[in-house]
Parts: sequence; C-alpha cells; structure tokens
Amino acid sequence: MSNMWHITVPGSTANLGPGFDSIGLGLALYLKLQVSLQEQWEIIHLDDNGPKKFSIEEHLLYSIAKKVADQYGKELPACRVELASELPLARGLGSSAAVIVAGIELANQVCALELTVQDKLNLSSQIEGHPDNATASVLGGLTISSMNDNGFVDTLHIPNIDAAFVVYIPAVELKTSEARSVLPEQFDRVYAVNASAHANMLAASLMVHDFERAGRYMEADLFHEPFRAQLIPQYAEIRAAAKAHGAFGTALSGAGPTLISIVPTAIADSFVKAMQQQFTEHDIILTTAAQHGIQVE
Repeated sequence: MSNMWHITVPGSTANLGPGFDSIGLGLALYLKLQVSLQEQWEIIHLDDNGPKKFSIEEHLLYSIAKKVADQYGKELPACRVELASELPLARGLGSSAAVIVAGIELANQVCALELTVQDKLNLSSQIEGHPDNATASVLGGLTISSMNDNGFVDTLHIPNIDAAFVVYIPAVELKTSEARSVLPEQFDRVYAVNASAHANMLAASLMVHDFERAGRYMEADLFHEPFRAQLIPQYAEIRAAAKAHGAFGTALSGAGPTLISIVPTAIADSFVKAMQQQFTEHDIILTTAAQHGIQVE
C-alpha cells in the first residue's frame, strides 16, 4: 500500500437558477490534498481558504474521514495533510462539499475501503443533505440528481459542457443556513408548476448544449432567487451588466453570495475585463466546467 496520496477535488456551483438542490456543475477550481501517513494527525492549510484556528477533531476533513472509517469498521490512521484550495469559504462555490468528498476519499485510500463511485455519491450527498454540489465534485461536469429517503443518489452525468463560466465573488460570506431561512415553506400549485417547468427546461437545455436557452432559464428561477436576492451584494446590477456584455445568463452560485454567468467562449476574455472594470469590489474569475471529478495519484 502506498503511503502518500495526491487527491484533487473540483469545486462546484449548484442550482444554476431553478435547478434547486438538484443540478450541480463541477468547476475547474480545485481543492488539492497531499496526504501521507505519520505518527500524529496534522492538517496544514497552504492558503487563506481554510479555517484559521481549529482542533483536528473539529476540522471538517478529519471528522468526515473518521465518520466514514468508523462506518466501515476501520481504524483511521494518523495523517499529515497539506491542503491548497482555490475555493473561498461560504461563498457558494462548494467549498464544504469539496472537503466532504476529499474526506471520504482520504478514508477510502488510507483504510483501503474500495468504495465505488455510487458509494461516494451516496455518502457525500447524505452528509451534505442534498446531492447538487457533492455529485459535481465526485464526477465533474454537469450532474442532475435526485436523492431518495434512503439516501440513494440517482445521477445523470453530462461531461464536456463546453462553455465559459464567470464567477463574481464578493468579499462577504453567506452561510447556507442563513440563505435557507428566507425561503418560503410552501408554494401554491400554479407557482410550483411554473417553477418546476423552468427547472426542466434548464436541465434539458444544458443536456443538449443549448447554452443560450440555458442562460435564459438560469435567470427564470422561482424557487429561491427571488427571496435571496436582497442578501446578495449588487445582484441586480451584475445580472444586468452581464447581459449587456453578452452573457447568456447569470444566477446565484449555490446559495450565493457569489454569482455565476454562462458566457460564449469567444467573448470570455473581453467580457471578464469589462466586468472587472465595473465591479471592482468583486473577485471575478473566468473558469470552465471541470473535465474530471475526484482524482487520486
């Protein structure tokens, strides 16, 4: 058995508007771990995209790895883990899902669990509570998923989403719990039918690579964005400016506060420059769909 592993997990965006808690997209922004066995646990963050102060026991990576090892009746050996992350915390880019997926993979490797892809989808989605970000981090590309009451995840995986994506990351955090607290408990039937039609059209448009139409439905969400918009810095302004500069559509990334646009690849560079000049408070990043999900060397 090896005693050093390199684990790479893509970050993700969820929902893309109306695909609420169901649609995920792996992004080419990564969490990278170097794991080696040693006498005592040590977790080292190589950048600012991790907790500043923590005990090993309360670190998400450790607690997930321990939980999975325990679940399979294995002893989790002590590891030294170095983490490098391109995913800012609590910004809607799947940072916690990426750590959960990494923790499951860490246990899988160091305890030789031989988990299947389906095991990883189920475990990560059960821990996250919904399958959107987790499936996208496991598989990369576009995922459309449903999780049943037993925690089994059924996922359609669409690789090769050949479009450009631009994320606008504000300097503020938004906890998913706070973003969930503003949502209505129920919708009336006519409203719900409309909302789910938009979600169906978004999924279908993405699957046939009709990105122009997908962009239209990204902006037609009725499930969560109308209620969360007031929590998001410059929500309306960014959507309007992105449209004016040629984006197909813009939506919240997950619960926000980051926004994401789908943009024609041909104009991507000039689009980003224009948006950077207009929204200087945001960190604006051009990215693509992740070609691969989790990878281990």
